[in-house]
Amino acid sequence: MNVQDSSRYHEVHARSLRDPEGFWGEAAREIDWIEPAQKVFDPAMGLYGRWFAGAVVNTCYNALDRHVAGGRAGQLALIHDSPLTNTVTKFTYAELLREVQTLAAVMQDFGVVKGDRVILYMPMVSEAVVAMLACARIGAVHSVVFGGFAAKELATRIDDARPKLIFSASCGLEPGRNVHYKPLLDEAIALATAKPDACIILQRPQQACDLVTGRDHDWATLRRAARDAGKLAPCVGVLATDPLYILYTSGTTGKPKGVVRDNGGHLVALKWSMHNLYGVNPGEVWWCGSDIGWVVGHSYIIYGPLIHGATSVMYEGKPVGTPDAGAFWRVISEHKAVALFTAPTAFRAIRKEDPDGKFIRQHDLSTFRTLFLAGERADPPTVEWAEAQLKVPVIDHWWQTETGWCIAGNPVGLGLLPVKHGSPTVPMPGYKVEVVDEAARPVAADIMGSIVIRLPLPPGCLPTLWQQDERCRESYLSEFPGCYKTSDAGYIDEDGYVFVMGRTDDIINVAGHRLSTGSMEEILAAHPDVAECAVLGINDAIKGEVPCGFIVLKAGVTRSPTEIEKEVVALVREKLGPVAAFKLAITVGRLPKTRSGKILRGTIKKIADGDAWTMPATIEDPKALDEIGEALKGRV
Repeated sequence: MNVQDSSRYHEVHARSLRDPEGFWGEAAREIDWIEPAQKVFDPAMGLYGRWFAGAVVNTCYNALDRHVAGGRAGQLALIHDSPLTNTVTKFTYAELLREVQTLAAVMQDFGVVKGDRVILYMPMVSEAVVAMLACARIGAVHSVVFGGFAAKELATRIDDARPKLIFSASCGLEPGRNVHYKPLLDEAIALATAKPDACIILQRPQQACDLVTGRDHDWATLRRAARDAGKLAPCVGVLATDPLYILYTSGTTGKPKGVVRDNGGHLVALKWSMHNLYGVNPGEVWWCGSDIGWVVGHSYIIYGPLIHGATSVMYEGKPVGTPDAGAFWRVISEHKAVALFTAPTAFRAIRKEDPDGKFIRQHDLSTFRTLFLAGERADPPTVEWAEAQLKVPVIDHWWQTETGWCIAGNPVGLGLLPVKHGSPTVPMPGYKVEVVDEAARPVAADIMGSIVIRLPLPPGCLPTLWQQDERCRESYLSEFPGCYKTSDAGYIDEDGYVFVMGRTDDIINVAGHRLSTGSMEEILAAHPDVAECAVLGINDAIKGEVPCGFIVLKAGVTRSPTEIEKEVVALVREKLGPVAAFKLAITVGRLPKTRSGKILRGTIKKIADGDAWTMPATIEDPKALDEIGEALKGRV
């Protein structure tokens, strides 16, 4: 299949690689700058160069103030839809700006200034959006920690970011239960070496919490007092190369990696993407069904749509169970969304509950034009089902926390290319994607290898890790000189379509959440009865992958293996949180290894997934793989 010539994609992508400064300099005209860049790209700055060097800008101004001044004051900016509380709350651009100005002034009263870090440990509530934009307004660097993380994980992020202030809430909501955030926050602060000056706590009516005298402050009380006093914080200019936020992603060691996002490149890339990639116009309603704790939520619940002047839907609910498998169609119909961006996991869950699409036909989806999937590989059966049921383009696209926006996709605004199931289509402008062998040599079409991106990365991608330049270089830039290592494996076909087939490191993808099997192995190994362990991702019909742990017990242990398996599952839940979805531990007599002692994780995974496998030439004892097969019977 040859790609269509009617799309402008080829000429646009070619120009972005031939003349990157001209291309991104032109795209930057869509942003309001306080001072323009002295250099569109400065190769002498940072680890591989920096975009919009010397420019001064404010992200919040570009997301709110300029739209209010430019005629969108009365347009809806944010729709918060929560089936868990049976509420829908709407904010115009003018109303959202007022909330952000007020909270930013409250932050300044606590002494927060440009460059200070602020952590958000928040559920999916509109106040979280206000807090992120308030940070951007005064030049503070926000770091959102997903509410599913346990206290220890939050504590490591507090110690790394050293926040002056923490925003949190009394609880988060899940179907049928409340998640008590405040005890987790209190425990995390107790565990952390770095202590915040203050915490601002949103008391939700579903579950109130106690406040620590002298440290904790009631959000509503502070807001009311600031509004009564007429306090409104102005925008603070920051360098385009200054950090906007830190977002932690799983590392292969215990210390999380704080991905840094700068202000200028982020603004330019997201603004460019909203129309050219997603085909959305200012004033239209856009829905990204992610969580603010993940990069997709940062980029496309908050910043992207607001920078573009669109209306963004923020959803506190599930694809099924709130109340049924028609939840997504109700939201699209009610708010007249033109596009939805969510994870394939959501559609696998909907398909499982409503295979015939009966709920889809109960709603008016006449405004709905495109479905975008990302966060994990979109398996062809799910894409085909969605295409058949929705009768709109279903677009898989590939990106990472580190890149902040799409690496490979199908550019709706430039003209759709033919869809190839299993592929996120083609590299976006600024991305020179290659597949290479272990010696960093490009391989031929259709040959599997490591997927890399030639430096420099385009605007919006990480310039470094928070206070860890050397770790950033080591993690991403050293293995393949002149390239960024994606840690994904795959191939590029003769039409230039990218196929991402799996990870090359120990990160697995559970329902779009990137989790380190290495960190899980550390937890399992800490159990007093466990001598050795291996955790790997096995295929799951709903979540894409789920972790499965194999444990070898210490000699002389007489306790029931079943009891120990339950304990290690509980231990991962306690240390890493329920987000890990770790429910399966299997006791085995030994782990299959090579003669050099390397655990044969890839072969174990193939056995667990029921895939065809061949006996590795370097295996120490072939019978060990038969033992794995026996142990798995009836368990997966």
